[in-house]
Amino acid sequence: MLDVRIKKALAHFLVDVHLKVENEIVVLVGPSGAGKTTILNVIAGLDQPDEGLVTLNEQVYFQGKGQSLPPQKRNVGYLFQDYALFPHMTVEKNISYGVKNKIALSRSDQLISVLGIGHLIKKYPHQISGGEKQRVALARALATEPSVLLLDEPLSALDRETRLECQDELLRLHEMWKIPFIIVTHDMDEAEKLGDRILFLEQGVIKESRT
Repeated sequence: MLDVRIKKALAHFLVDVHLKVENEIVVLVGPSGAGKTTILNVIAGLDQPDEGLVTLNEQVYFQGKGQSLPPQKRNVGYLFQDYALFPHMTVEKNISYGVKNKIALSRSDQLISVLGIGHLIKKYPHQISGGEKQRVALARALATEPSVLLLDEPLSALDRETRLECQDELLRLHEMWKIPFIIVTHDMDEAEKLGDRILFLEQGVIKESRT
């Protein structure tokens, strides 16, 4: 279980949230600048709260006012909005980046098969479509066998048909992996399709929770 209780002062308001996430899909919805990405970055260790507690399966990621585990020691998968694939690496090398052992490498081969991207492994990011990049980024995020997956508007740049296909892919992968997923989106249809819970964020505070 992921437990997040944090306070962080931003330019115009205070992010003050407490959420617990089991092996479910939680969707964060709210206007731009409401603090959604800040919450993901704090969980991943890319940003640090002013105070609070972040734990995942009883491992402490952040505690108090500065005791923070480095990002590379957190078992977190992060799918960024722009996918953040390495342009100079092939699809295969992008996916295997950060994989530390042969067992995990065989899992990444399984992910390549499950996501139907085996025909892309020798290509570079500029040679593949948006939907294909999304699947590659998802495979890379899962290849390290994370205990939680964070997705920051991962489908926003896709056309409607590809977006619907990738939503189905996310639901299928969650059913297989059974780990907490936290997804940021502005699309209410997407939130309702994907989310076991939808949290509405406004100026750093969860105003409403819907199941």
